[in-house]
Amino acid sequence: MSTTGTPTKPLKVVKTDAEWREQLTPIQYQITRQHGTERAFSSPNFDSKLNGTYKCVCCARPLYRSEAKYDSGTGWPSFFEPIEPDAVNAFEDRSYGMVRTEIRCADCDAHLGHVFPDGPPPTGLRYCMNGHALIFDED
Repeated sequence: MSTTGTPTKPLKVVKTDAEWREQLTPIQYQITRQHGTERAFSSPNFDSKLNGTYKCVCCARPLYRSEAKYDSGTGWPSFFEPIEPDAVNAFEDRSYGMVRTEIRCADCDAHLGHVFPDGPPPTGLRYCMNGHALIFDED
């Protein structure tokens, strides 16, 4: 909180390319900093049923709760909503001849995955995330 009682917006996490490369594994760097995609069924938590919080691997911002996770059958961790509406940002992605909505961490701009309008209630959305872009903290 600021001294006026108004919530303060967190500062953007900004690092050099060398700093990101030092912090992240090669696959984490390729996914989060170069907008890559891991192979389906290859991430450490794609099928986890544990209770906890999924955070950004780059800056540890809480992004998704396990209660919003579901088995989409795609091989990637899928969620029907982020932990807070402002935890992630959406961007139009026209790569590979498709039009999709890319999802990035709001604090560090890490590429996390994409959101699709084919998810379950209550939102009807499928936040299809790269598991290597997330770290999991068990409750």
